[in-house]
Amino acid sequence: MNHTPGCFVTGTDTEIGKTRVSAALLHLLGADGARTAGLKPVAAGLELVDGRWVNDDVQALRAASSVELRDAEVGPCQLRTPCAPHVAAAIDDAPISRAALLHAAQALEGRCDWLVVEGVGGFRVPLGTDWDTADLAVDIGLPVILVVGLRLGCINHALLSADAIAARGLKLVGWVGTRIDPGMLHPHDTISTLRQWLQDQHTAPCLGIVPWLDEPTPAAVASHLDAATIRKALTRAAAAKKESR
Repeated sequence: MNHTPGCFVTGTDTEIGKTRVSAALLHLLGADGARTAGLKPVAAGLELVDGRWVNDDVQALRAASSVELRDAEVGPCQLRTPCAPHVAAAIDDAPISRAALLHAAQALEGRCDWLVVEGVGGFRVPLGTDWDTADLAVDIGLPVILVVGLRLGCINHALLSADAIAARGLKLVGWVGTRIDPGMLHPHDTISTLRQWLQDQHTAPCLGIVPWLDEPTPAAVASHLDAATIRKALTRAAAAKKESR
């Protein structure tokens, strides 16, 4: 890839707010009129709405992108069965093509100033018998933003994810905490620990803490993100990648 500035958004688990953060990043990065495009390479779980099969995550990223995109451009691999992608692919008899996913990312590069790619589940989710979402992240080559679902056990999940990202030679430019458990005990202590350990061990700053929101629109979520730090980190990462080529 030519490495248009952007990021690969992964998470500590499924259902922890990756799509909301990805849509917020598209909103934030496009606030100055820049062209933004969202990509959800693999999405599992479709619903029939007004005569067509749609995926909520794909629709959210499409709506948040400033570039006009078709469903198939945002979600090149959409599987009907709502389960692990490799299982859904087998049930739907629709093998996931690694080359096709990379081609989909490349096709968006020339059409945008910022590309936001959302993974599926956590950092290592099988997509076939011998490859996973970590391999996909390496193929695309963008710096990574880790979404940490704030609940009991998230420190372990975050640190293991950060180690796995580093082991693949990818740059973790920062992390975003999302309040998915409004009744979580001692959240400030957990956030403090995450700030210290991810900064000290991976030079990955906190890019925002998203509270529990009744209406988590892209604009509402973006208001809790550090726009200046995000822009600087992604711009710096793109420049470093370009220099190393």
